[in-house]
Amino acid sequence: MAGNSAGCKTWCITIVSAILVVTAEQQNPSVAWIAVFPAVLFAALDIYYLALENGLRCTYEAFVKKLHNGCLSPDDLYDVRPTGSVWRLQARAMRSFSVWGFYLPVAMLALAVGWAVSSGVA
Repeated sequence: MAGNSAGCKTWCITIVSAILVVTAEQQNPSVAWIAVFPAVLFAALDIYYLALENGLRCTYEAFVKKLHNGCLSPDDLYDVRPTGSVWRLQARAMRSFSVWGFYLPVAMLALAVGWAVSSGVA
């Protein structure tokens, strides 16, 4: 899951950077606003991966707890479903610094470039 999260961040930077380069070259501020959409979409995907990872970690911890307590059943051996509410896991993942600490500055950069190009600063 960590690799997927890193992939989301890599692709987000690549796509947003390409859009912002086109914006600066064409001096067209309307193109810069498009760069916000990949940031939002990759943030949503990253939140999903982080929530899934947290749910699987909870499943693993519950398995180990049952194993140490001696109350493990055969049904527990192949149960790899994430534990917990999907919405609660995603809400917790959304509050993670690894999500908003990365995607919020990327979106703000896209908006700043759009403003700079529209006001003639860039």
